This record gives sequence, structure tokens and C-alpha cells, in this order.
Amino acid sequence: MLIGALLVAFLLSIFLTPFVGKLAVKLGATDKPNERKVHIKIMPRMGGLAIFLSFFITFLIFTLIFTNDFWGKLPLLVGALVIILIGMADDIYELRAAPKFLGQILAALIIVLWGNLEVEFINLPFFTDTLHFGIFSIPITILWIVAIINAINLIDGLDGLAGGVSTIALVTIATMALIKGDIFVAMVALTVIGSTLGFLKYNFHPAKIFMGDTGALFLGYIIAVLSLLGFKNVTMISLIVPIIILGVPISDTFFAIIRRIVNKQPISAADKSHLHHCLLNLGFTHKQTVLLIYALAACFGLAAIIFSFATMWGALILVAGLLLIIEIFVEKIGLVNSDYQPLLKMLNFKNKP
Repeated sequence: MLIGALLVAFLLSIFLTPFVGKLAVKLGATDKPNERKVHIKIMPRMGGLAIFLSFFITFLIFTLIFTNDFWGKLPLLVGALVIILIGMADDIYELRAAPKFLGQILAALIIVLWGNLEVEFINLPFFTDTLHFGIFSIPITILWIVAIINAINLIDGLDGLAGGVSTIALVTIATMALIKGDIFVAMVALTVIGSTLGFLKYNFHPAKIFMGDTGALFLGYIIAVLSLLGFKNVTMISLIVPIIILGVPISDTFFAIIRRIVNKQPISAADKSHLHHCLLNLGFTHKQTVLLIYALAACFGLAAIIFSFATMWGALILVAGLLLIIEIFVEKIGLVNSDYQPLLKMLNFKNKP
């Protein structure tokens, strides 16, 4: 069933993407070059519609055939549909930030309130007490979903980048779901993987179509929801697993905020200093940059799987090591700015005679 869902979604995506590209051009959903973009010609966007349609059709087929709980899964689909509509509207009309943000909150509210998806408590390490979030459980869950949606959207800056990073995150989620015996999460993850891989045939460099906000918001929504379905109401250590899985987009978003604070810019300001921009500035080609970030995402995914089997102290050491490596990497490539090197400067000072 699982492999079948992946293959059906993959084939549907390969078939549908060219038609979605033609529809995008007719609707005016095109991406024009500017000083922040790396492409040099007008490109159709809204390709994420092909990912969604492939997922939606496959999900319906396999849910109706193999389960008796289609209505129980409806909140996930309705939330995804809201996200798709917001993404399409933005790809066509270039919405302002406020309506996009409100649409994301609405999609999150649907899955949280209607789908009863919320992180209600965590068990703290080294303590016997459980921390209950109480009235904050719903806002915390909504914040997680909206944050991951935007993290995936921010990393969508090169051909195939967001699709590939999302696929790697979903492979990790599917693997851990299968280990835990959660067939539903694994099926949804594999269906989206198939849909995204089919789209990547047209989106990998040199791209023929962009996924646009339609695809980036949808992938972010699905990843956020699946990570909560797989890891909610667990220990503090286990709650870190989805954060590690999404290490690349979360780190890029976090340091984008730091960069704008350090440079005294509005947090919502757009710039050309994201992870992929920094790697391009270092001399890597477009394709090399994407493959390097894929490798980073795969390392985070592997670390998450190892982390989930580690002892308490082993997990803490792994997290500390990851944070140290991330900080050194960020300072080396100038992700905040060229002068931001507190750790490297400290190490150099200690090494001086």
C-alpha cells in the first residue's frame, strides 16, 4: 500500500505538472526576475498545485480503499485546501503579508480545532513532573505550524531547493513513523514524497516551472502537521526530533531574524543573504549549492533518527554538538554578516601565543 501510494502520486505529478505550468501562464502566475532572484527569465510558478493535486487524488484513492476513516482525515485535507488557495492567490496576485499570514492561521486552526491536533504537555528531562501547556497548547501548536510553513517558504530560493529539502524531511518522518508503526503518517508522507519527486523532474536546475507559494506553503503545512502527529505529547528530548529534522529551514529562518536584528532591519524585510545566497557567493554553482544543502538536510535527518534512539545524556551531547557545528558553519559562510564571528574570534584568540 505504501509503495503503491508513492508510485501513484509520482506518476500523477509527472503527468499533471506540464498542464499546471500552462495554467499558471494563462492566469498570470509567473515569476519575473529582480535583484533578489537568481533566475534571468520569466518563469511559470504555482507548480505546487500539481504537487497538491497528485497528493489529493492519491490520498482519496488509498484512504477510501484501505481505511474506514475518511471523515476523520477530512480536517487535514480542508486545512491543506485553505493553504493551497492562499498560495495560488499569492502566486497570481502577489498578496500582502497580512492576508497570507491570516490564511496560514486559518489552516492551522482547522487542523488544531477540528482535527484535535495539539501539543498538550511534555515530560521534562531530569524531572518527574509533566509540564502541561493548558490554555497555551492551542497557540503553541498554531505557532509551530505557521513557523514551519514560513521556514519552508523562505528556503524556496533555488531550483529544486525547497522540494528536495522537504522530501528529505518527509523521508525522515516516514522512516520514524514506520519504526513506530504509524501507518497513516507514513502513508501521507510517502504520498507527498511521490508528488514532490514527480514535480522535481521539472523543477530541478534548470527549472521549467517553480512551485511558488502554492507549493512551499503546502509542503510546510504538511511537514508541520505530520511532525506533530508523529511526535506530540512526548518527552522534551523527543520533541526536539522534528526540530532536528527541519534543521536546514529552521536554522536559515532563525539566522535571517538574527541578521535583520544585527543589521537593524525590519524582521519582515526581504534580502539576498539566505543560506543558498551565501553559498552562491562563495563560488558554488547553482546545482552544487542545491546538492550541498540536500546533503546538510540529509545529515540533519540522520541525526534525528540517531537522536530518537539515544540515551538522555547521549541526546543532550548530540544536540550540543549540532548547535556548535551550526554556529561555526554560520560564521564561516557569513549567514548573519561578514563581521559576525563571535565563536571563531574567541577560538582564534585562545589559539594566539
